[in-house]
Amino acid sequence: MTGDRNKGMYLYYQLVGSMRKAERIDIIVSFLMESGVKMLLKELDRAMTRGAKIRILTGNYLGITQPSALYLIKHELGAHVDLRFYNEKGRSFHPKSYIFHYADRSDIYIGSSNISRSALTSGIEWNYRFSSRKDPDNYKKFYDTFENLFENHSIVIDDEELRRYAKTWHRPAAYKDLDHYDKTEEHEETNVSFLFEPRGAQIEALCALENSRAEGAVRGIVQAATGIGKTYLAAFDSKKYQKVLFVAHREEILNQAAVSFHNVRNSDDYGFFNEREKATGKSVIFASVYTLGRKEYLTEKYFSEDYFDYIVIDEFHHAVNDGYLRIIDYFKPKFLLGLTATPERMDGRSIYEICDYNVPYEISLGEAINRGMLVPFHYYGIYDDTDYSKLHVVKGRYVEKELNETYIGNVHRHELIYKYYKKYGSKRSLGFCCSRAHAEEMAADFSRRGTPSVAVYSNSDGDYSEERSVAIKKLQSGEIKVIFSVDMFNEGVDIPSVDMVMFLRPTESPIIFLQQLGRGLRQYSGKEYLNVLDFIGNYEKAGNVRKLLIGNAYSSAKTYDPADKEGIPDDCLIDFDMRLIDLFAEMDKKHLKIRDQIRNEYFRIKEDLGRRPSRMDLFTYMDDEVYQITISHSKDNIFRDYLGFLAALQETTEEEKCLMKSLAKEFLNILETTTMTRVYKMPVLRAFYNK
Repeated sequence: MTGDRNKGMYLYYQLVGSMRKAERIDIIVSFLMESGVKMLLKELDRAMTRGAKIRILTGNYLGITQPSALYLIKHELGAHVDLRFYNEKGRSFHPKSYIFHYADRSDIYIGSSNISRSALTSGIEWNYRFSSRKDPDNYKKFYDTFENLFENHSIVIDDEELRRYAKTWHRPAAYKDLDHYDKTEEHEETNVSFLFEPRGAQIEALCALENSRAEGAVRGIVQAATGIGKTYLAAFDSKKYQKVLFVAHREEILNQAAVSFHNVRNSDDYGFFNEREKATGKSVIFASVYTLGRKEYLTEKYFSEDYFDYIVIDEFHHAVNDGYLRIIDYFKPKFLLGLTATPERMDGRSIYEICDYNVPYEISLGEAINRGMLVPFHYYGIYDDTDYSKLHVVKGRYVEKELNETYIGNVHRHELIYKYYKKYGSKRSLGFCCSRAHAEEMAADFSRRGTPSVAVYSNSDGDYSEERSVAIKKLQSGEIKVIFSVDMFNEGVDIPSVDMVMFLRPTESPIIFLQQLGRGLRQYSGKEYLNVLDFIGNYEKAGNVRKLLIGNAYSSAKTYDPADKEGIPDDCLIDFDMRLIDLFAEMDKKHLKIRDQIRNEYFRIKEDLGRRPSRMDLFTYMDDEVYQITISHSKDNIFRDYLGFLAALQETTEEEKCLMKSLAKEFLNILETTTMTRVYKMPVLRAFYNK
């Protein structure tokens, strides 16, 4: 069988015919791809329902086998399929064979087709089928070899092995061609439809959510980088539920979600609940948190507590705010799903408690790039000689008025920014500014230089300002080249065609930095990578960007080496001006005293929480690096005398001041400093607490 014009000769149709009669199915292929598994899955499921036993042996060498293909098999066929990796090291593994056992004989297909869409359809493949009746000797040789490999040279792909493989999987370079071949075949006429079906990480997340619910979970968070299609994921996950609520804080998000849910659920039975519309009798409601979150709407008059089976909270890192909490506390769905792209310490608040600390699935930005879900970035750290040393930092942030005075009218800085913008080139760019005045001036400066630009910020009223939706349309059409914004493109707005982002203010919040970086990482036709221009001066936390870009691989103790690629996502580039390398080294040497670092971190967390942080708040939200420094220096470890730390900052209450003069202070200090090295200590303390 070859992939010629005669569709009847496609291997796919031959395999389907064999599957429909087989009592046992054995498959051995060097790799599995999602596209091919989707084609065969329905017939494998039917065979399994008839009682057929299925065994599959595949390879993991070079990572050609897609994790999503394995998740599909495991999730849809479950324990009824015996799925394994070939695991003999140092020996190539390239077999492609399909063996079908019937009541009176067995057939074997052997040739060149792995399980991918193109290999099963119109790709040039040679496969030969013969029967155990006509050639019993050769059949026995092949089958015995399969048995030996399957039983003696394989490992079972259980949940742990699959998670490990998926976590470390990188998209191989060969996928560029494999994806092209498969996409070419997507319009071929087969019995399988691929329109609006889950793909890649969506499949993995759906499987994880199903497993979580099977274990009794009623709430969960999917934490995934921008670009994997979290809204579509929610739509796919909602299909089994009759009444669905989708909550977000921006109209653009609600409108985009409505399109996604309509495509997936194939239904027009949906409506909006916002200032203009109060739909109540629909299967799917898209609600603004600012409207539905009001007390007057959370009543039986509009919705009963159990009206919705399934609730989605988008941008879930906002869920600690009052409107969201009122919605979450009022409704009693069968399942509540939170969606977020942000790391754990978003806004310095705990969102995990709201979802019972259940995170069924997560994938970081770096992992998403490695797996080909996002485009790589080319990051350029550009030296900015603006002097920040005399600017004041209040509660961990620069004073906006002083930043404005530093930037506005700074012709030298404008020329620097435009020089590098032109050097790296861009069709559509976003620039992130510190204030309205800053965004206005940048838009004016670029426009005067021949690059049409606008400024976007809340209550736009400037000469170069534009409403966000209008600005996006102009950027996409090419009418303008750059949007300079202030806190308007951090989240919830997707412009896949953006090919450059510019950081034009100090990086103070790691969360906002990663959100803004993510605005340009979505895939788009013709876009190979995102250019990132970061203008860095001698401001506080300037060196933190190194850690944000490479994550846990960063160590302040290491000397920067441009050739060191550890922790850098695949095909990404990180290039710092050599003057910045010197600046970082100097700043590392002059690092704040430990006590000052802890103090600044305390006030940062206090501002984020909107209240004085407790000991547990600091433990939960403190920057990892500051936390490690804190616990490694006993004399500065505030967790060993938290009241004393608060007293030094004049943050204690009157009651606490009295307590510090009593024996209770000594008892608390014993609790703070004693080591829990004996099994009886924690139960005793718990007994004290309960009594």
